[in-house]
Amino acid sequence: MTTTIALAGKGGTGKTTVAGMIIKYLMQEQEGAILGIDADPSANLNMVLGLDLGLTIGQVRENLLEEIKNSLKLGGAARGTLPGGMSKQDYLNYEVQSALAESNRFDLIAMGRSEGQGCYCAVNHNLREIIDDISKNYRYVVVDNEAGMEHLSRRTTRDVQHLFIVSGPTQRGIVAAERIVKLKDEIEINIENAYFILNRLPGKMPPPLQERIGQMDIPFLGVVPSDDELVNFEFSGRPLVELGDHSPVYKAVARMMDQTLT
Repeated sequence: MTTTIALAGKGGTGKTTVAGMIIKYLMQEQEGAILGIDADPSANLNMVLGLDLGLTIGQVRENLLEEIKNSLKLGGAARGTLPGGMSKQDYLNYEVQSALAESNRFDLIAMGRSEGQGCYCAVNHNLREIIDDISKNYRYVVVDNEAGMEHLSRRTTRDVQHLFIVSGPTQRGIVAAERIVKLKDEIEINIENAYFILNRLPGKMPPPLQERIGQMDIPFLGVVPSDDELVNFEFSGRPLVELGDHSPVYKAVARMMDQTLT
């Protein structure tokens, strides 16, 4: 059975960092293969994980539409085939497999930018089915979403076992997180558990912030502290999965995952 873990939050809250620490935890503490899905158009989860990124799903989609356009000129696409006799479904299957960035314990696929002006409905449906089918081969799927959860609703039909909504330690960040809490009830995905995570907290929790979090309509999972070592990793471009187990950031996320997966 595949366990899907999704992250959401306003841009700049550090949810990609948390996603990377979750993948590091799963590699070290859990059995089975892991698939990371970078659903943020900025696509930088690969840098956190230390992987080179090739094709994105957005590029696969655009390439197919270009192939269809060229095939129509030759009278092929109307019959459901591309130049060389390849079907559209076979083309997408091949290209999505080629887009997977692979490592020993985890793989990564990036969704890339959102759609342009073309007709994407049928292509998106095919892509969603392919990605869902690929996901079945993994014990864990970790989805790093953009600020909202549009990709979660449009890119997958799978249920989500655990949704982590990440915010920085500000009242504005918490307001944005509350909006995302409301969004989760509007998308056509079954979310079994949802939690709030406060990220990049310097020092102790200020009482006003503690009081504000207590008013949220979502369980508070915990705090990820700010950390100078992580900042140095960011400046140097080192993959954050190389942070040692002693890192307060990793230790905080590991405690949350222990609590979530038990």
